[in-house]
Amino acid sequence: MHNANELLARIVRDKQLRRFGYRRSFCSLKVTSDDLDNQVLVEGSGCSRTAILNRPPALNALTTHMGARLHKLYKNWEEDPNIGFVMMKGSGRAFCAGGDIVSIYHLRKRGSPDAIREFFWTLYNFIYFLGTYLKPHVAILNGVTMGGGAGVSIPGTFRVATDRTIFATPETVIGFHPDAGASFNLSHLPGRLGEYLGLTGLKISGAEMLACGLATHYISSAEVPVLEQQLKKLLTDDPSVVETTLEKCAETAHPEKTGVIRRIELLEKCFCHDTVEEIIDSLEVEAGRTKDIWCATTLRRLKETSPLSLKVALRSVREGRFQTLDQCLIREYRMSLQGTVGNFSGNFCEGVRARLIDKDDAPKWDPPTLEKVTEDMVDNYFSPLTPSEPDLDLPIKQRESI
Repeated sequence: MHNANELLARIVRDKQLRRFGYRRSFCSLKVTSDDLDNQVLVEGSGCSRTAILNRPPALNALTTHMGARLHKLYKNWEEDPNIGFVMMKGSGRAFCAGGDIVSIYHLRKRGSPDAIREFFWTLYNFIYFLGTYLKPHVAILNGVTMGGGAGVSIPGTFRVATDRTIFATPETVIGFHPDAGASFNLSHLPGRLGEYLGLTGLKISGAEMLACGLATHYISSAEVPVLEQQLKKLLTDDPSVVETTLEKCAETAHPEKTGVIRRIELLEKCFCHDTVEEIIDSLEVEAGRTKDIWCATTLRRLKETSPLSLKVALRSVREGRFQTLDQCLIREYRMSLQGTVGNFSGNFCEGVRARLIDKDDAPKWDPPTLEKVTEDMVDNYFSPLTPSEPDLDLPIKQRESI
């Protein structure tokens, strides 16, 4: 019989485990392979399979194990002739809030660079696999979709946004850079929208995702169960058949009149410049001329963000415009190691500390101002950690030959 203190201690530990997406009984504190596999659940119906990201307390933030499990499942499903198409969704109020950056922060603090390498290597390989997937893929983005959450959905065939969808690439706010294929995805958006989203990390809605092409379809969140049931009835591997079902359920989306999608011309005017300093100067001129609160909000966000991250993000999105998805992922892998285990990892640690650990929202960036960010710093951020550091190895020839 356990005494009250022992039982209380077990309850506290159980809550801590649940916070990281684990489930267990009171009979053991050991985290089993089944517990880890529960981070990605599977539903099967007819000739479709659905992967369910299942860490709702962490907004389904991605772990190394989740990336590996997704890759294994998707490979098996691609090779199975009885499976026609694949879906992905999230548990709870999020699709996926991105990579588990708090865990990466703790790995960095513990001095575990190989575990960090494994995380990015595993996740980016799955993203590339999804981007070259041979079967139709439907991602149901019914909730928070940020960072790596966009990475594991946008490369697929179809992306369904809803009135509950919140999209953002907020990496610069934590002293990092838009990754997980973001430099490819953002750079192909209309006008300078990619630069705006990549630098500011500000949110857009599901309706705005549809308007700019990040989403392919839009429905109300109340209709998501109906859509899922319609899709599960299909016996097909034909993307046009899947698309017809999506279109039958789709609704007209109406972006807010005050949203960024209504400001494409202003974005072109302000974010077309070669440097972050010029972008900020242009926004300040517009803010003074128009008294537009949107300009003021954008300026405030840029001034709160890591100066080095801003310059890195701008260059990354601009380079992505002329690169393929695999080229972007290989480059982003170098950058992600520099940003988390290399000479520039201090900004990432400080950003996560300030935004997510201590939550004082007062990060001390290094360098502290744009003027002190040199071209050499930006160049080094894009370089391998060491001359002998292996690049991300993607099965490019194998996938392109299929």
